[in-house]
Amino acid sequence: MSTSPERPAGAQHFDLVIIGTGSGNSIPGPEFDDKSIAIIEKGVFGGTCLNVGCIPTKMYVYAADVAREIQDAARYNLHATYEGADWPAIVERVFSRRIDPIAAGGEAYRRGPETPNITVFDGHASFVGPRTIATSTGGEDVVITGDQVVIATGARPAVLPVFESSDVSYYTNENIMRLPQLPQSMIIVGGGFIAAEFAHVFSSLGVDVTLVNRSERLLRALDREVSDAFTEIAATQWNLKLGRTVSAARDTDTGVELVLDNGETLQAEVLLLATGRIPNGDQMNLQAAGIAMDGDRIKVDEFGRTTAEGVWALGDVSSPYQLKHVANAEMRAVRHNLLHPEDLRPMPHDLVPSAIFSHPQIATVGLTEEQAREQGFDITVKVQKYGDVAYGWAMEDTTSFAKLIADKATGRLLGVHIMGPQASTLIQQLITVMAFDLDARKVATDQYWIHPALPELIENALLGLEF
Repeated sequence: MSTSPERPAGAQHFDLVIIGTGSGNSIPGPEFDDKSIAIIEKGVFGGTCLNVGCIPTKMYVYAADVAREIQDAARYNLHATYEGADWPAIVERVFSRRIDPIAAGGEAYRRGPETPNITVFDGHASFVGPRTIATSTGGEDVVITGDQVVIATGARPAVLPVFESSDVSYYTNENIMRLPQLPQSMIIVGGGFIAAEFAHVFSSLGVDVTLVNRSERLLRALDREVSDAFTEIAATQWNLKLGRTVSAARDTDTGVELVLDNGETLQAEVLLLATGRIPNGDQMNLQAAGIAMDGDRIKVDEFGRTTAEGVWALGDVSSPYQLKHVANAEMRAVRHNLLHPEDLRPMPHDLVPSAIFSHPQIATVGLTEEQAREQGFDITVKVQKYGDVAYGWAMEDTTSFAKLIADKATGRLLGVHIMGPQASTLIQQLITVMAFDLDARKVATDQYWIHPALPELIENALLGLEF
């Protein structure tokens, strides 16, 4: 246990200070009932995932998926017409009926009699010394100290300089879902998962979407075969401007106007910036507390400890993975380490999976083919098309596939990349295979695979690996 920091006159002292109420808010449990805890949240309780990320976006994605199915009904010889979306009703359903009450309830719980050992502060957190933080509560400035401090302040949208220096109006993932009305046209700048998901949402609901990306490929961090295939499909759904950057931007009477580096001019009602997210550590005066940065993230060791005694960090502010399931796993590790300093657990960063809920859906875990070859593995690769299994026939699927990469010598799966319907669900069984180091050859043959269900895609992919 760290020693208590020197307390400034008038400072309130706590056993534990938690900054941020995303995954950090899950640390206090019955094991901490005998600890005095401060929780600092300058925004809305619940963090990125609950309020502006994973959860509300998937509620929009699901509506978009249904809209897309209606528009594609003719491929199944069905007569159906998509007549548009009641956008204000979607916003009301997602936020007023679901998200906002959960966030408000989370804050009320932390402020209520159920957790009498917890004090909530609602100001910005800025370090003024070792484990000493200036913040506020109810508009009154305060200074607090803690024996232990956990930084879990997440990240914020990145805004490119060309937009910061202009007067153009723009949205980010943090406010685009609360648009008052559905626009007729939208420009999205970016080519990562945020751009891909929102392009699907808005185009499927009837918006004319133009996507501007500096790379020639979308989702370029993925396996090259997946990235290329997704980019090709995206070109049939959205107006792509690839290999382009924005030189200028301005508001117009009808929306926004962007000038690209090749001189081309684009116009739309709404502009969405989706060029990544920046960890929030740089906003907290970390140097006053002896907390070092590693690039744009807070530097932590394998156990989540920062360079300052008694200070930990987790989630997007310090993690190489900006994913909620990783932040939750890191939270569990840090919670254990706070309670058991003699038995530290490392941050769980092995075999981190991710999914992109665009159209088509993508899920991935492990190495790309390029990475596996660079690391010297003698690999076998199988690309299994959905359309070559029975359920894929029923879906009339011609573009989706699963790509498996395995080590010939051991039968170990090294990477899995799926692009197509239910990719995020289908991949889970292979995450299990990899996590428990199962022999892919046995997995393929020593269990039943229900015929003609979609998991036959995975069975056939495993059987197609040549060992």
